[in-house]
Parts: sequence; structure tokens; C-alpha cells
Amino acid sequence: MGHYMIKLGIQSAILDGMTFEEVVNFASDNDFKCIEFMCWPKGEAERKYAGVTHIDVVDFTDENAKYINEYCAARDIEISALGYYPNPLCPDHDEAQIYIDHIKRVIDASSKLGVNMVTTFIGNNWHKKVENNWPRMLEVWEPLLQYASAKGTKVSIENCAMFFTDDEWPAGKNIAYSPKIWRKMFAD
Repeated sequence: MGHYMIKLGIQSAILDGMTFEEVVNFASDNDFKCIEFMCWPKGEAERKYAGVTHIDVVDFTDENAKYINEYCAARDIEISALGYYPNPLCPDHDEAQIYIDHIKRVIDASSKLGVNMVTTFIGNNWHKKVENNWPRMLEVWEPLLQYASAKGTKVSIENCAMFFTDDEWPAGKNIAYSPKIWRKMFAD
């Protein structure tokens, strides 16, 4: 049998209030090997763990990427992914476009860093059934996945249904929450 190495890591949302450097130092000091860095736009958050920005991807430059990669390497920390978890299928299309545009910035930064992995949600219009969200999901995600592919970046989707309030039942804010839905997503 082959020898496999498991790398234990953290997601930086749990360290809200810390700087990028403090997060890396914490991970290194506590024997973690990798970090999924949160990349929310700076500003107020509407829910827990949202709004955390440890890597600001707005106007992200090659110099930013060099600094981040060197800081992590000096502390033996890998970046496993860049994370941003909005609802790009929300009913307000102008709001959704803000999320879509920022997902592209996260993809760009991931590519510049050589991480080539972004973590996010598919989203959902919680006023509609899953099947009624499907056309919009394809309209939003096909171009996003093509954009990521052109940058050599993969997109990983969290499967949490994202129920925050009672009025979101049964759909939540992320339609990618069950094996049946995942099978349909990957078939389409």
C-alpha cells in the first residue's frame, strides 16, 4: 500500500478579527499545514462567518500574490483554497451580479497565487423550488465555470443548505445540498 499524507488545515473565517499574518502565524504555531482563506469584500456582514477578509482580492496584484506566497512558505503553510460564500442566485439580480463579479475576482486571485482552487456556494432563490432555479443556475454557473477553467482554477461547492430564517424553508440559500441535486448538477 502507498503512503498517504493528510494535511490538517483550517478555514480562516473562524479567526475573524485577525490579520492575514496573524492567521498564518496561528496556523503555523499550532501545527496546521494549510488554510482556506476567506476573501469576502470588505464591509459589514449579514450573517455569521460572512464578511471575513483575510485576503483582499479587489485590485489584487502580482506583488500581493508574491508577498502572500512568501509569507506562507516561510511558515510552512499551504493555501488550500480561497473562499467566498455568497448567494449568486438570489432573487435580486443586481445584488447577484455583485456576488458574481466578486467570485471572478476570487478566481483571478487564486490563479495569481497558483492555488487554483476556489470554494463557494451555488446559491438559490429560496422563493422558488429547485427545478425552477435550474435555468438561472445554468445561466450563472456555466460562464463562471468557463471563466475559472480559462484561468486554470477549479471551483469547489459547499453542500450546506444555508437555512438562516424560517421563511427560507424548504429551499435555503444553496440548492446544492443533496446527492440527488448534485447528480443532476453534474449531469447537466
